[in-house]
Amino acid sequence: MAMIEVRNLRKSYGALEVLKDISFSVDKGEVVVVLGPSGSGKSTMLRCINLLEEFEGGEICVDGEAIGYCEDARGVRQRRKERENAKLREQVGMVFQSFNLFPHRTVLQNVMMGPLKVQRQSRQKIEPMARDLLRKVGLLDKADQYPARLSGGQQQRVGIARALAMQPKIMLFDEVTSALDPELVGEVLRVIRQLAQEGMTMIIVTHEIHFARDVGDRIIFMDGGLIVEEDAPATLLANPKSERLKLFLRRYQGDYLTE
Repeated sequence: MAMIEVRNLRKSYGALEVLKDISFSVDKGEVVVVLGPSGSGKSTMLRCINLLEEFEGGEICVDGEAIGYCEDARGVRQRRKERENAKLREQVGMVFQSFNLFPHRTVLQNVMMGPLKVQRQSRQKIEPMARDLLRKVGLLDKADQYPARLSGGQQQRVGIARALAMQPKIMLFDEVTSALDPELVGEVLRVIRQLAQEGMTMIIVTHEIHFARDVGDRIIFMDGGLIVEEDAPATLLANPKSERLKLFLRRYQGDYLTE
């Protein structure tokens, strides 16, 4: 069953067409990793799925529901009511390259904020869940610390816990390790790997090709606003079909290419 359906997605910034008729699906429990050079449209695509970006054409469905826009009885594209979109957006957790934590709130308060403010749940209900999530990401002992006292890797793990606190059906990760020192990357990837093992549906934009091979069920390679190739990691990384992907792999991880 497809948890995410993207059909003929188009997105432009003025005259610049960033996404050109993108179509793909993600099944429930599937982990899809998106690779591609900077400027290929990867992050924009994620932001459209979470409706952080408007899109000019196509359709995005999350668990069978069209997000952002739907067609009326005459087949005319209409924007959905904001409360409907807000409800759908709650099903899609997103973790960003920058940590975006509230600096004047503790780690625990950061994790609790979404359920308290957006879902209007009680603190008595939310706090035990938030502490469980901090335990899951290995940061329960930091619950009362402020973000400035944490390393980048720890802040990113708090960001993951905060997204999970909304109990989403889908998680989107946008280059979540690119701002980290190399020695901190592993601690964040371990948390994402655990989510994959637990069956969370995920789309992960990354340049970590070893990680893409290990955790992905499928890899999508994008360039110039198009999907150039998609396949199982072992197939795509060992036997790229397009010259563009061959060049990309040589640049980032040449040892995946067979002679």
